[in-house]
Amino acid sequence: MATWNLTKTKHHVLICNGSSCNKAGAEQLTRSIRAEIMAKGLDPIIHTTRTLCNGRCQDKCVLITYPSGHWYKEMSSEDAPRFVDSLLSGRRMEEKISHTFNGEAFEPTEGTVLGVEKDQELVRRVSKL
Repeated sequence: MATWNLTKTKHHVLICNGSSCNKAGAEQLTRSIRAEIMAKGLDPIIHTTRTLCNGRCQDKCVLITYPSGHWYKEMSSEDAPRFVDSLLSGRRMEEKISHTFNGEAFEPTEGTVLGVEKDQELVRRVSKL
């Protein structure tokens, strides 16, 4: 296992590898993004983390970027080069963004399925508590 030095990191990309995203190609997406980062020598600047489910299965495959606070939907391995370039240029892939942090909460983009409200019983069931 590695402990990375993150002092030069400007972007943290969380890549959902939950079951719905995996069925839609998350493993290939993860590998493509990481390969693109390596090919461009951006490992010190862009850090990736493979996660389990992020709770937006409707949007599979899901990426979340920090510190910008953008949630990306319907991502595929073909999107990797443009996605990595967008992190560097600041020109977001607007058509792929489902939510953006507005300073207080995550605001959905037009046309994004909102999903169901969280309640204790549903969270308990989904979380297997």
